Amino acid sequence: MNDLTVATHNGNFHADDVFAVATLKHVYSDFNLVRTRDLDVIAKADIVLDVGGVYDQDSNRFDHHQRGGAGARENGIPYSSFGLIWKKFGLQICEGNQDVFASIDANLVSTIDAIDCGHVEGVSTGISLSQSISMFNPTWQEQADYDGCFNEAVEFATRLLSRFIAAASGGVNAKSIVASAIENAKDPRVIVLEQYTPWKTTVHTLSKDALYVVYPSQGQWRIQTVPVELGSFEDRKSLPTPWAGLSDQALQQVTQLEDATFCHNGLFIAGAKSFESVMQMAEMALQS
Repeated sequence: MNDLTVATHNGNFHADDVFAVATLKHVYSDFNLVRTRDLDVIAKADIVLDVGGVYDQDSNRFDHHQRGGAGARENGIPYSSFGLIWKKFGLQICEGNQDVFASIDANLVSTIDAIDCGHVEGVSTGISLSQSISMFNPTWQEQADYDGCFNEAVEFATRLLSRFIAAASGGVNAKSIVASAIENAKDPRVIVLEQYTPWKTTVHTLSKDALYVVYPSQGQWRIQTVPVELGSFEDRKSLPTPWAGLSDQALQQVTQLEDATFCHNGLFIAGAKSFESVMQMAEMALQS
């Protein structure tokens, strides 16, 4: 049995205390979780979150309900227990990668903190992750096993946090790969990726010249247009109009490429079986 004891409040729970415990599960292989409001029990715990009226990360006290709260980010979003735990342990969980740490805080932690603290400015409407976690609480028609429901919510949040970290890490790693491809491009208008990675944000940030991105996909190759801005359906330069909606033999006749496979009717993506043919498609598109 592990001697480390983590204390949080009992009864109804929210996304901040659930994700705070989930975060600690990424730090410690095992610990005793106590859900209580007994001040004597809380005082003896090694880590206390969302209860106790104290924020002091050096002594592992992470409450934000005391007068004055527990501080706020530069953008004004105050910290809840999740944010306080993440501020101390998040970088360790992200293996020292500051970009991944910051991405998780911006896209997950700060939103949950904002909702928990009533800082609703800039928080999107609709069913939020915080509301989803709250749904793990027993309803008035169910037996009030709050501890059991809390454990289920923590299990869900632990898995979800792992996926947020993986996605953020993938995004950061993709940025360096795409940046290298932009720097090494023979023609700055055509960016070639040796493997598919998310590229749009990095291309828009680093290249004003890029018109097309070429990458492998399911054993074949694709050429895709660069939109004029993120989220736009307008391209910097569309693929040739005669290719629209054609596939296989029909596209092969038009392009004179024996392994051309398709071109979307929207003229934003096309493909061929070989890299050489897709690069010829890129050259045709540049000249069109």
